[in-house]
Amino acid sequence: MKKSNMTFGIVLILIGLGSLINRIFFIDIISFKNLWPLFLLIPGIMFEVRYFETRKDPGILVPGGILTTLGVLFLLENLTNWQLKQYIWPLYPLSVAVGLFQLYWFGNRERGLLIPVFILTLVSTISLINQLFSQVFYWMNYKIIFPIILIAIGLYILFNEWKR
Repeated sequence: MKKSNMTFGIVLILIGLGSLINRIFFIDIISFKNLWPLFLLIPGIMFEVRYFETRKDPGILVPGGILTTLGVLFLLENLTNWQLKQYIWPLYPLSVAVGLFQLYWFGNRERGLLIPVFILTLVSTISLINQLFSQVFYWMNYKIIFPIILIAIGLYILFNEWKR
């Protein structure tokens, strides 16, 4: 029996079991609403597996890395009911960087690939840091931070003058 036939059969059995559990116990686990990221994740993983089985054509790692990363991110978003979207969005451009970096690492190590990898990683990192700081300042109520900073600077100046 071919590996692909066995895999397809197992996938069909798992989907059938999940659907049966949904129908009997009224659990909404297996539904398109919850599992649509698998339409990205499964092909991405298949691209990755195909390359690592044959070690031929590292170009398939680019869509593999992109689809796998996006599939994981969207699955995480679904599991958290999209409450993390304002924090996770900077990671989406990083998915392209992951695919290109895999091509660099497992391909011919063409240095030109590192330029878009670096740019996309930098954009994602700066955006994540921006998100972090904006949330910190939001929680600290940014409307009172500036006056507190002014008071602190004023006190520092006064105490320095007083010591002299």
